Amino acid sequence: MFHEFAPCPLRTPGLISASLKKTSRPEIPRKAIYRLSLYSRCLLRLKQNSIRTVSSEALARAARVKPTQLRKDLTYFGQFGTRGLGYDVEQLSKMISDVLRTNSLQPVVLVGVGNLGLALLSYRGFEQEGFEIIAAFDIDIQRRPNKQISQPVLSMEKLPEVISERAVKMSILSVPASAAQEVTNTLVQCGITGILNFAPIVLHVPDDVIVNDVNLAIELENLSYFIQQ
Repeated sequence: MFHEFAPCPLRTPGLISASLKKTSRPEIPRKAIYRLSLYSRCLLRLKQNSIRTVSSEALARAARVKPTQLRKDLTYFGQFGTRGLGYDVEQLSKMISDVLRTNSLQPVVLVGVGNLGLALLSYRGFEQEGFEIIAAFDIDIQRRPNKQISQPVLSMEKLPEVISERAVKMSILSVPASAAQEVTNTLVQCGITGILNFAPIVLHVPDDVIVNDVNLAIELENLSYFIQQ
């Protein structure tokens, strides 16, 4: 059970809000951000096949969206593409990477080194997408992993230090549901503003903290409904 945490300096809500208001980034719907990730992967495949330009129709088809939706998503960042020629694949790919901030490795911490956490640590695809899990944390650091992992597994007492020194803003949460909210409180107090949550529980966080839930059981339930139609 996760129940012992190192204290973190509390952040001042007023300062958080002020810093967020100063950002110059456009307000983009979360669904549009998700679609940008799809476009980015399609553009990567095009680059790998030495394709330099792509039409909005072809890119939309590859991403399984409507061309009008794709063009609308890209207007958040200005006018792109040339009529009759399409989009420059390299330019558009770089623009999306700049927006998603995946043009350089972003540090991520993982909390909860059980079976799921260990599998995530072993996954090498994160680095290819611009994310680096720099360390993992667990209350039982004596547990011997049955897989070779490159990241250190540290005690929870080290969490504030690592987050502060590496300016970490994102965390992967793979702890039991009974411990998830308490761990989340600690992460938020330490400065984490983005959480990828694998715990089957709805987390309560401040307005400036983003939580993306990954609940495999819910996804299977969704599939179960539609395959019976």
